[in-house]
Amino acid sequence: MRRPRLLIVGCGDVGQRVVRALAQRWNVLALTSQAERCNPLRTLGITPLVGNLDQPATLRRLGALATRVLHLAPPPGTGDGDPRTRNLLHALGRHGICQRLVYGSTTGVYGDTGGARFDETRPVAPVNARARRRVAAESAIRDWSVRTGVNASILRIPGIYAGDRPGGHPRERLARGTPVLRAEDDVFTNHIHADDLARLCIAALHRGRPQRVWHACDDTELKMGDYFDLAARLCGLPLPRRISREEARTQLSPMLLSFMSESRRLDNRRMKRELRVALRYPDVTSGLLA
Repeated sequence: MRRPRLLIVGCGDVGQRVVRALAQRWNVLALTSQAERCNPLRTLGITPLVGNLDQPATLRRLGALATRVLHLAPPPGTGDGDPRTRNLLHALGRHGICQRLVYGSTTGVYGDTGGARFDETRPVAPVNARARRRVAAESAIRDWSVRTGVNASILRIPGIYAGDRPGGHPRERLARGTPVLRAEDDVFTNHIHADDLARLCIAALHRGRPQRVWHACDDTELKMGDYFDLAARLCGLPLPRRISREEARTQLSPMLLSFMSESRRLDNRRMKRELRVALRYPDVTSGLLA
């Protein structure tokens, strides 16, 4: 009964890795909108709570259940705002026992920086609605933190990968024969192994400073095509076909094309210094081999 209580909102792959990493040192609750997920969550030692972030009336008891909250739920698929986060914050403020909240955002809030290397002081500049929804969520969390005094912080997360994560290993895309951009059109991408991300979430719940943002990424600086070339060599698969950006516009999905339109290199020194996590997989070579 003395164990701290953690509420995970959006307990998918990363949230479940958080639970396993905590090794039953915490009492963990998880919000789910699907009743059929309750038994699988219980199997992991999680207490499931059925509620829907799109239906505020189902969230009324959340604020009285846990002193720490890990918010990993995505915004809606449309619009420029994030009413789901607003609904969650309203519910958490109802009873006032929440002391610390960590939000998993995205590095897409920066937009395209032309391959520049930068830290968390760079202003956000979202270029699509998906990123604008994340900026709206971050802003709502900051405002709520100031009003309530709750220690709220943000992890900006790049591409998550892991061999045992559904869709989380490049070999699946390589096997489909999806092309990549030629060198002169290619973009820098950033990565984090799912196990390291779970450990960063836990560190932020323990040591995160109020209103703080961290880049939750490893040390790799590779362009996207080079990343897939590396994965192909490690897996013994053919190198992906290289195409021009003009060809990509006719051959790739709008979602994939959007990822190929933003080039960034993230500085993670603040994360290492303040969260004090030594990454198990500091680069994609070690992570892909794992």
